[in-house]
Amino acid sequence: MSASALLPVPVLLPLGVATFLLVFAHSLPSRLSTVVAILTATIGGLICAFLAHAALDGPVLHWFGGWTPASSGRPGVVLGISFLADPASAAVAAFAALLFAAALLFTWSYFDEALSHFEILMLLFLAGITGFCLTHDLFNLFVWFELMSVAAFSLTAYPLGKSSLEGAFNFTITNAFGSYMMLAGVGLIYARTGTLDFTQMGRVVAAAGSDPVLSGGFCLIAAALLTKAAIVPFHMWLADAHAVAPSPVSVIFSGIMVSVALFALAKLVAQVFIRDAEVMALVRILLLWLGAATALVGGAMAFAQRHLKRLLAFSTIAHLGIMLIGIAAVTPTGFGGFVLYLFGHGLIKATLFMIAGIVLAVCASGDEIGLYGKGRSIWPAGVVMAIAGLLLGGLPVGLLHNATESLASRSPTTAVVITLATALTGAAVLRAGARIFFGCSGAPGVEITAPTARQHEKNNRGLALMLTPCVALLAVAVIPGWLVMPFLGTAGARLIDPFGAGGPPMPMPPFSVVTFAPIAMTLVLVLFALLRERPTRPLARKLFRLELLPFRGMQFLHSGLVGDYVAWMLIGVAALAGFLTR
Repeated sequence: MSASALLPVPVLLPLGVATFLLVFAHSLPSRLSTVVAILTATIGGLICAFLAHAALDGPVLHWFGGWTPASSGRPGVVLGISFLADPASAAVAAFAALLFAAALLFTWSYFDEALSHFEILMLLFLAGITGFCLTHDLFNLFVWFELMSVAAFSLTAYPLGKSSLEGAFNFTITNAFGSYMMLAGVGLIYARTGTLDFTQMGRVVAAAGSDPVLSGGFCLIAAALLTKAAIVPFHMWLADAHAVAPSPVSVIFSGIMVSVALFALAKLVAQVFIRDAEVMALVRILLLWLGAATALVGGAMAFAQRHLKRLLAFSTIAHLGIMLIGIAAVTPTGFGGFVLYLFGHGLIKATLFMIAGIVLAVCASGDEIGLYGKGRSIWPAGVVMAIAGLLLGGLPVGLLHNATESLASRSPTTAVVITLATALTGAAVLRAGARIFFGCSGAPGVEITAPTARQHEKNNRGLALMLTPCVALLAVAVIPGWLVMPFLGTAGARLIDPFGAGGPPMPMPPFSVVTFAPIAMTLVLVLFALLRERPTRPLARKLFRLELLPFRGMQFLHSGLVGDYVAWMLIGVAALAGFLTR
């Protein structure tokens, strides 16, 4: 079977298996359903990895029904729908399948009487993400966006408790609003270009020059993707959804769902609008500043959390901002660095959310202050969390470090922003791990005012079983970056022009004093948090209240009210549109 014929299989396979499980849900043992789902994700991932390798020699293209451009009989008219695997798209799809397999393994015996429903939703979710990565058609990008969203909404509310329904409601309303914007943007672009194929749209956009309708269409689609990617000010929903979703679902949300939305934005920018001067100005300037703001706001909010899953959710927001900085470069190196960052961050964050699930299962709480020293009995999980926290905080080892170095080399300003965001998120994770697992503490600081909640997850799974996928993902995360630099050079170039020549290997940034700045700042922040004393003198209390002010202001803005979240989304859309009309 040719690579082209294989291209639809990673999407059709989970859809077919999900249908099979739904038909036989009442007769299959739940553990057998989990095994079948894990095998399905693994096979799909292996096929996508094969396609990524095959695409190094040129894009792998599949036209459904044989409706190639030649079928229309008219030059420039594309009637068919296609999947296209460039190296980056297929690699991201393979990475998604890896995380799904790990998350499904982590759910072993997680539910009592699930009747395969959880596995069915996860497979539909996987099919949506895979199709989202591989489609080369703008309307079908929206279709896969919707399938992904519906599965995500359902999985967020899967426990069907009051808090999970509230988090899912905020998620559903904000992302449904994003879906409406995306559909409107698709309509505007189709009205001007007369096609939905990325390649043909790129040609029409290049010939049309600056066009307000095309710019407006891009603005709406970008707002929808920035909402799914939780970029400031579209980010409000993410922490609420993460706080209540089952931990295996949070693994997928932070590990791949939000970052794949940025990946779609990168493809849209690179393959359709790269010759539109107005859109490129928005990407290179406004999206750069939005990325920097997201990194700093997410980092500060992560450091100010006491609920472990909310802490990790805001950490994800911060690192999505760093990824957006890479996209805003609009260069093969920037795109290659973004893809590497997506991999490195996804592996580490998936590991950390599994550790959070272990804590919730064993200790029946996610509050780092209330859990002081209660994780000593599961100290191996604490060791894994410490390693992951160090990697997140800039330890110069593995994929995330190499990606950070590539993106930080863009300018001194971006280097400072990335260093601060990295240090804040890494320090927050290490502080929580030190308190929970090793009984290290200082007087609570800004995190004492953060919201928290009493939660627990099912505790009938062995620690070794729950730690197995954590250790496996962390082992992949510490792979030396130089091993994948040749692949990323071609992947970054082909993301801009799938049919062009591949680029040279991405350069490895040299070690310098600056290399150790993030991890040094991370350790300083951790020591400050764990050694600080309760303010007793009048001056110390005044300084502490002053320290709390900006964090209380940010907590106030993250109100939990869906109306406020939609208002911030409208402000974000207005900012995008205002930049285009300046």
